[in-house]
Amino acid sequence: MIAGFLMAQAPPAEAAPVDYWSMVFVFVLATFIGLGVIRRVSRLLYTPLMSLTNAISAIAVVGSIVVTGADSPRAIRILGAVALFASMTNIVSGFLITDRMLKMFKKQ
Repeated sequence: MIAGFLMAQAPPAEAAPVDYWSMVFVFVLATFIGLGVIRRVSRLLYTPLMSLTNAISAIAVVGSIVVTGADSPRAIRILGAVALFASMTNIVSGFLITDRMLKMFKKQ
């Protein structure tokens, strides 16, 4: 909290130009590659895949927290907050689905 207050007091630094088209290209490429990989996964490997997806989402949570708390333009901080919400939703729902699947295999 104190660091955020001190950063608000500091004069704004020169921002480097952002190449949005390369970011969009990487996002679209990652989307298609991710969909291609996930479609080819067997149903038996779903639970390990969810664990891996949760680990990747945890990395995304850390990155989105950094982006949301950084001294960036408002639009980028809003996108960071949206990424934080989406990643946390993915993690929580992944754990809930995995827990439900594992309960199906327990003897009653």
